[in-house]
Amino acid sequence: MPSSSRTAALRGRFVTFTGNPFTMPPEDALHVEEDGLILIENGKITQCGAYDALRAQVPEGGITHYPDSLISAGFIDTHVHYPQLPVIASWGKQLLEWLQQYVFPTEAKFSSPEFAQAIARAFLQELLRNGTTTAAVYCTVHPESVTAFFQESEKLGTRMIAGKVLMDRNAPDNLRDTAQQGFDESQKLIETWHNKGRQLYAITPRFAITSTPEQLECAGALFHSRDDLFMQTHLAENEDEIAFVKTLFPERSSYLDVYDKAGLVGPRAIFGHAIHMHEHDFQQCHDTHCTLAHCPTSNLFLGSGAFRLFDAVDPRRPVNVGLGTDIGAGTSFSLLSTMGEAYKVSLMAGKQRLHAIQAFWLATAGAAQALHLDDKIGTIAPGMEADLCVLDPAATPLLALRTKECTSMADLLFVLMTLGDDRSVKATWADGRPVYVRPETA
Repeated sequence: MPSSSRTAALRGRFVTFTGNPFTMPPEDALHVEEDGLILIENGKITQCGAYDALRAQVPEGGITHYPDSLISAGFIDTHVHYPQLPVIASWGKQLLEWLQQYVFPTEAKFSSPEFAQAIARAFLQELLRNGTTTAAVYCTVHPESVTAFFQESEKLGTRMIAGKVLMDRNAPDNLRDTAQQGFDESQKLIETWHNKGRQLYAITPRFAITSTPEQLECAGALFHSRDDLFMQTHLAENEDEIAFVKTLFPERSSYLDVYDKAGLVGPRAIFGHAIHMHEHDFQQCHDTHCTLAHCPTSNLFLGSGAFRLFDAVDPRRPVNVGLGTDIGAGTSFSLLSTMGEAYKVSLMAGKQRLHAIQAFWLATAGAAQALHLDDKIGTIAPGMEADLCVLDPAATPLLALRTKECTSMADLLFVLMTLGDDRSVKATWADGRPVYVRPETA
């Protein structure tokens, strides 16, 4: 692990959030420091502000300068599957058939620690190449897949949330555990990895279709065994899925009620997709402080539907929402691209347009708040962990042409989320260290 005496200083234009752009004018929620300095010690931000005010505190030559760039808090992905990296861009199926044809055969390979480690390493490099420094990650049913993921994350110093998938029915024999086995293996992984450095554990029943009531109850018992564990699963993604859940749990009043009965609804519970939700579902999510992960590229790719973002964040009963890439049904690791698709989906799902500042909030401070980690990540401020993303507004000829015409930060952010992708990320910092630097081309 890194030495305890690390220091760094980053100079450049930076943006960070001081409020929620869904509850106030978006421009008022964003702080812009045109020529800023961010001082870092032992992986945390100690001071940040105007360069002229802080420059005397840094020795000559001790500053990493990012001119003509934009520094943001690192992006946060609230829903993604690292074992599905090998099947990204697989053609022609909706959710349930897609799982059977592509996902399950690939996930069976993760019983091999060597295979799991290779994919975990490639996956984390892709995250960092896209400016993502924290993610809520699904592993497979194999404990080896979790160990491999956390080991690779620990090497990088990234703050990650992950867990072993629980499946004891409606899955291939080689991907099923039992309620007791899933409980025991998860408990051991929690003891090994939860709060080890920057690693966090999420109880991970895949979804109601692949877990018996007994397994869901075991998952609920695990979730409540400590007050800072996470839980992640899928909710109301696809209409066929919802109909199947209804046949499996006819006594429950809704899909969300299946999880509530098992004790899986509450703070730090993350529900992926949540497309086909009713008002009482949103109200329950608000009342219980759980989180919905909006995964627009995946929902479009599988034809699942359009998430009703502005219904979810209705100020009369706002629900916590973050963005998710949902690799491998999702089509891009880039949260810039994901923001761009979320804008389009907002037009499909209602009359309100997603503002660029709102989109960046969902990928940074809003996601941190939704994950109950806003005291650690998501903003650039003293005491926060030094996870940062350095964006290049002129990364491509088209971006350079378009961003030259920008007259406001909101305009610049909108261009970045519409035309930007991994090429727009100049550098990614995690735990106060540069963990990705874009190769410069001649």
